[in-house]
This record gives sequence, C-alpha cells and structure tokens, in this order.
Amino acid sequence: MAEFLVQDGQRYIFQGDSITDAGRRAAAAPLGTGYPKFVVDLVTAKYPERRIEWINRGISGNRVTQLAERWTDDVIRHEPDWVSILIGINDLHSMLRQMEPIVPVELYREKYGEIISRTIMETGAQVVLIDPFYMTVDSSGHDWRSVVLEALPEYIAVVREMAQQHGCRHIPMHDIFQEQLALRESEVFCPEPVHPGPTGHVCIANAIVETLGG
Repeated sequence: MAEFLVQDGQRYIFQGDSITDAGRRAAAAPLGTGYPKFVVDLVTAKYPERRIEWINRGISGNRVTQLAERWTDDVIRHEPDWVSILIGINDLHSMLRQMEPIVPVELYREKYGEIISRTIMETGAQVVLIDPFYMTVDSSGHDWRSVVLEALPEYIAVVREMAQQHGCRHIPMHDIFQEQLALRESEVFCPEPVHPGPTGHVCIANAIVETLGG
C-alpha cells in the first residue's frame, strides 16, 4: 500500500464554494457535512495515530475571484502543509448567465494561477486541484444542462493546465462522476447537477484520499 502523504502534525485546508462549505459556517461547524468531513473520517479510521489539523474554509457562492480576495486570511496566514481547491462551477454559471461578478475562462485562469502561486511561494504547501463537475448526461443541445455541460471542459482544461504548470496533484472529478453516471441514476449522487448528496460527497472524499495515497 502506498504511503499516505499527509503526515502527523501537518495542517490541511479545504478551499472552495458551497460544495466545500456544506454547512461548515452553521450548525455543522467546523467541517460541514460534505466531503471535507468524509475525508477526515476516512483518514482518522485508517490512520488513527496521525494528528492532522483539518480546516475547512469553503464559502457558498464563491468564484475563484472571491477566493483570491480572501486568500491571505483564509489560507496563507494558517501556514498550511496541504491545500485542496474545488472551484469553478459558479464561475462557469456567471459567464453563461452574465451574472456579476462574471468570471470568463481567461479571468478564471489568471486568478487560479495567482492563488496557487501564492500558496506555493508563501507557505510551501502541496496543492491538490479538483476539477469542477456537473452531474448530468444531457448532451442534447436543447436544455440548459446540456449548455453547461458543453461549456464545462474549458474550465476543466484550466485546472489541468494549472496542475501541470505548478506541479500540483490533480483529481479528474467530472470524469469520475461521468463514469458513475454511466452505471447509476444521477439522483444517487446529487439531487441536482451541482450540489452532491452524501454519496456524491463520499465519492469526492474517496478520490482525495486515494490521490493522497490512502
């Protein structure tokens, strides 16, 4: 079995939008009810001897531009050893619906690169990038969901470009879910295409733990 990469005494930050937030700022504080909590549960069960500090800083509704605005407070000052980032679906919707603040692909690339560069240069943390995803198989070209699905690869390509450019670990989450949707109805993972239910969050958590060697 591969060595689990997050070591005893290290600090790990989860960053993103509502999928990461998952109620962590309300009754489900401090980790929320989503994939960050499942990652912690899985790692604790497999590596009980490791005392890892887990921090969730996801905020519902955020785009990558808003992550960049709060990066000093919510990432840099914590001096993390690890940071995982899941961001992009709100950026994509803002572009398609022309909803301010609009984040076209070019701005998404610029700000994503900025937060990764800052993280590596100012903290030395290792970074895990998770592709944005959209849980539908509608490629008809007639409905809104198919429009989103058609536009998503541009944003995913940015994440993969950033991972290669900065030497980050990368999780192809959209592809993982598409493989699942070929076998099961989307409602198993998500009551609508954006916000996963418990099984969907477990899929994300499992992908993170496997990427980290668990």
